[in-house]
Amino acid sequence: MTITAALVLYSFIWFMTFYIVLQVRTKTQAESGEGVVPGTPPGAPAKEDVGRSARIATLIGTLIWLAVVGIILSGWITLRDLDIFNRLDIHNLN
Repeated sequence: MTITAALVLYSFIWFMTFYIVLQVRTKTQAESGEGVVPGTPPGAPAKEDVGRSARIATLIGTLIWLAVVGIILSGWITLRDLDIFNRLDIHNLN
Protein backbone atom coordinates (compact mmCIF):
# COMPACT_ATOMS: atom_id res chain seq x y z
CA MET A 1 0.00 0.00 0.00
CA THR A 2 1.41 3.35 -1.01
CA ILE A 3 1.30 6.45 1.18
CA THR A 4 -1.23 8.03 -1.18
CA ALA A 5 -3.50 4.98 -0.98
CA ALA A 6 -3.26 5.01 2.81
CA LEU A 7 -4.19 8.71 2.94
CA VAL A 8 -7.12 8.26 0.56
CA LEU A 9 -8.34 5.29 2.59
CA TYR A 10 -8.04 7.27 5.84
CA SER A 11 -9.91 10.24 4.34
CA PHE A 12 -12.72 8.01 3.11
CA ILE A 13 -13.07 6.22 6.46
CA TRP A 14 -12.86 9.49 8.41
CA PHE A 15 -15.59 11.21 6.40
CA MET A 16 -17.90 8.19 6.58
CA THR A 17 -17.36 8.02 10.34
CA PHE A 18 -17.86 11.77 10.67
CA TYR A 19 -21.20 11.66 8.86
CA ILE A 20 -22.38 8.89 11.18
CA VAL A 21 -21.12 10.64 14.34
CA LEU A 22 -22.91 13.87 13.36
CA GLN A 23 -26.25 12.06 13.70
CA VAL A 24 -25.56 10.56 17.13
CA ARG A 25 -27.00 12.42 20.14
CA THR A 26 -28.24 15.31 18.02
CA LYS A 27 -31.21 17.07 19.58
CA THR A 28 -33.63 18.74 17.17
CA GLN A 29 -35.13 22.16 17.74
CA ALA A 30 -38.53 20.58 18.34
CA GLU A 31 -37.06 18.24 21.01
CA SER A 32 -35.09 20.94 22.80
CA GLY A 33 -38.17 22.86 23.87
CA GLU A 34 -36.58 26.23 23.11
CA GLY A 35 -38.77 26.79 20.07
CA VAL A 36 -38.07 26.57 16.38
CA VAL A 37 -36.03 29.35 14.79
CA PRO A 38 -38.10 31.02 12.06
CA GLY A 39 -37.16 29.81 8.58
CA THR A 40 -35.77 26.45 9.75
CA PRO A 41 -37.48 23.07 9.88
CA PRO A 42 -38.32 21.58 13.30
CA GLY A 43 -35.90 18.71 12.59
CA ALA A 44 -32.90 21.04 12.35
CA PRO A 45 -30.31 20.62 15.13
CA ALA A 46 -30.78 22.92 18.11
CA LYS A 47 -27.05 22.99 18.87
CA GLU A 48 -24.33 21.06 17.11
CA ASP A 49 -20.81 20.74 18.46
CA VAL A 50 -18.94 19.97 15.24
CA GLY A 51 -15.54 20.03 16.94
CA ARG A 52 -16.58 17.33 19.39
CA SER A 53 -18.01 15.27 16.53
CA ALA A 54 -14.75 15.67 14.59
CA ARG A 55 -12.68 14.49 17.57
CA ILE A 56 -14.88 11.43 18.06
CA ALA A 57 -14.77 10.69 14.31
CA THR A 58 -10.98 10.99 14.36
CA LEU A 59 -10.68 8.51 17.23
CA ILE A 60 -13.10 5.96 15.80
CA GLY A 61 -11.94 6.48 12.20
CA THR A 62 -8.31 5.97 13.13
CA LEU A 63 -9.12 2.69 14.88
CA ILE A 64 -11.11 1.46 11.87
CA TRP A 65 -8.34 2.60 9.51
CA LEU A 66 -5.70 0.74 11.53
CA ALA A 67 -7.76 -2.44 11.38
CA VAL A 68 -8.31 -2.13 7.61
CA VAL A 69 -4.64 -1.33 6.92
CA GLY A 70 -3.58 -4.25 9.10
CA ILE A 71 -5.82 -6.60 7.13
CA ILE A 72 -4.55 -5.27 3.80
CA LEU A 73 -0.86 -5.37 4.73
CA SER A 74 -1.06 -8.80 6.33
CA GLY A 75 -2.44 -10.31 3.14
CA TRP A 76 -5.41 -11.83 4.96
CA ILE A 77 -7.70 -10.41 2.23
CA THR A 78 -6.13 -10.00 -1.19
CA LEU A 79 -7.29 -8.62 -4.52
CA ARG A 80 -7.80 -12.20 -5.66
CA ASP A 81 -10.32 -12.71 -2.86
CA LEU A 82 -12.28 -9.62 -3.90
CA ASP A 83 -12.41 -10.49 -7.62
CA ILE A 84 -15.51 -12.69 -7.46
CA PHE A 85 -16.50 -12.12 -11.10
CA ASN A 86 -12.99 -12.84 -12.52
CA ARG A 87 -12.84 -9.46 -14.24
CA LEU A 88 -9.27 -8.62 -13.30
CA ASP A 89 -7.78 -11.78 -14.80
CA ILE A 90 -5.53 -12.31 -11.80
CA HIS A 91 -6.60 -15.91 -11.17
CA ASN A 92 -4.26 -17.22 -13.87
CA LEU A 93 -1.19 -15.58 -12.36
CA ASN A 94 1.24 -17.65 -10.31
